[in-house]
Amino acid sequence: MRAERALLALLLGGPAAAAAQPAPSAFATRLVSAALEQTTYAVRYDGSYRRIPYPNGDVPKDVGVCSDVVVRSYRALGIDLQQRVHEDMAAHFAAYPRLWGLPGPDANIDHRRVPNLQAFLRRRRAERAVSSAGGDYAPGDLVTWMLPGNLPHIGVVSAARSADGSRPLIVHNIGRGPQLEDMLFDYPITAHFRWQGE
Repeated sequence: MRAERALLALLLGGPAAAAAQPAPSAFATRLVSAALEQTTYAVRYDGSYRRIPYPNGDVPKDVGVCSDVVVRSYRALGIDLQQRVHEDMAAHFAAYPRLWGLPGPDANIDHRRVPNLQAFLRRRRAERAVSSAGGDYAPGDLVTWMLPGNLPHIGVVSAARSADGSRPLIVHNIGRGPQLEDMLFDYPITAHFRWQGE
């Protein structure tokens, strides 16, 4: 039994990481799997405005931005963030950022904007504390950052760990298509969420 625990600790990134992390929920495991699947596709970084169907609309599969990793991951689990965000914005538009000067919601783009996803997730009471400890971020969590130039960014926390075991790797698209990378603390973290679609 002790050998099995040691092996598990090694796989998860060492004893401290194993002790700090409970087993991820089935939902979180599926969400991470859906995010990781996206890293197998060639995606050109393109956040241009496009008219898309509603609900369940998407930009072409060979284009996308950081938010599309999140939207596509949840959609693989049957949760349409395009519809969820649009309906919430239509009912509570004043609760969302007014960064784009729009008079009302736009189902073509709103769910692809990180500040709108942050507002939506806060309204779901999904926000967790921002921490400088890697063990506080669980598989399936969402993290947002502010990149240089005041560019908001979002990614999905995976179950894989950094080489030293202290940080989870992140599935995100920062311009090179969806990637699994050790970048959790590379930029200032602006929010941390855990949301299972309820």
